[in-house]
Formats: sequence, structure tokens, C-alpha cells
Amino acid sequence: MVEKGPFILGYLEALNRTINLALDQYPRVIAFRVDLRLSRLMGFPDDALSNRVISRFIESFKAKIEHNRDKAREQNKYAHDCRVRYVWAREVGCGGRPHYHLLILLNRDAYYTVGRLQPQRPNMISRMQEAWASALKCEVEQVRGLVHIPPNAEFRVDRNVRPGNVDQLPELFRRASYLCKAATKRYGDGSHGFGCSRG
Repeated sequence: MVEKGPFILGYLEALNRTINLALDQYPRVIAFRVDLRLSRLMGFPDDALSNRVISRFIESFKAKIEHNRDKAREQNKYAHDCRVRYVWAREVGCGGRPHYHLLILLNRDAYYTVGRLQPQRPNMISRMQEAWASALKCEVEQVRGLVHIPPNAEFRVDRNVRPGNVDQLPELFRRASYLCKAATKRYGDGSHGFGCSRG
């Protein structure tokens, strides 16, 4: 993604560390990109222009994953656990409105795909919509279209790639490095432009 550069080295290192932590914990990982936007039409909470909104999204999303795993264990005591790991970048567009780009990494033995956008069907997309609505303190219907999965956003990465299989890790890192570019990050307004899960 040299055409999107220059990149911030510390961000690239954090991205690499986050991916490696996921692969250290789980032999098979699903990683996917998602973009979160603010509506041009509706009002939003006073702190929506701060990073508190992305913190609320992440906490809500993690709680939804934990709840889903608890429900899965009620059905099958051997159901796999799943720790949410993530990297996010806050960017500001031409109109001064922030938006977020995220990479989310999950245990692929617990979740194999993001799913499709289907009303009333619980899947990863609906969980993200619910979490974004919670973060913005609004109804889920109000965030339709604000949670966007870009094309070719899913990556299935293995700790040990089997002979004959394609290692998706290099392509994942290349695509996710978009979050680490210096362009469109805003500095000096008291809000960080980048964050990732700890440990």
C-alpha cells in the first residue's frame, strides 16, 4: 500500500504485534476490516467527535461476543472461547467529520465468517451495528449504512500454513496497513488517531 503512504512506523509495529498476539493465542484467526461512520443527518452524542465513541463501540462489541460465547457454551460445553483483538484508526474527512477504520481479529474456531447483511439475523454484522448504535446512543435502525464492510475484507490466517495453502498473512498486513497511514489523521485536537487492543 505504498500508494497510501507514508506510514507511521509505531502504528505498523502495533498492527504487527496485535496480529501476532491473536495468532499466538489461536491457531486459526479470522480478521476483517470494517468502517464506522457518523450520520450526516442525525444528531449524535456530545462526545461523538471524541474517541469515547470508539471505546464504547469496542466495549459493546466485546460484550456481545462474550454473550454469544456464553450462549454457545450452554449448548456445547466444548464451544471455543474468543478474545476480541482490534486495531482502529480515526480519520477526519473533508467535512471535518471523523470516521473509523478497524481491523477486528477473532478465533476462527469460534467464528468463521462475518456473515451477510440480513435483517433480524444475528451475525457479526448485526453485532457490529448494535454495538455502533450503542456507542452513538441511538436505535439500530439509525446506524443502517454507517457500518460498512469493504470489499475483500475477510482474511483467514493460520499460525501454521499447510503445504499447498495460501498464506493470507502478508495480504492481511498489506491491507490493514491502510490504518497506519499518516494522511487524514488529525493531530493536536486532543484525540488519538490510532489505537489497538492491549495484550
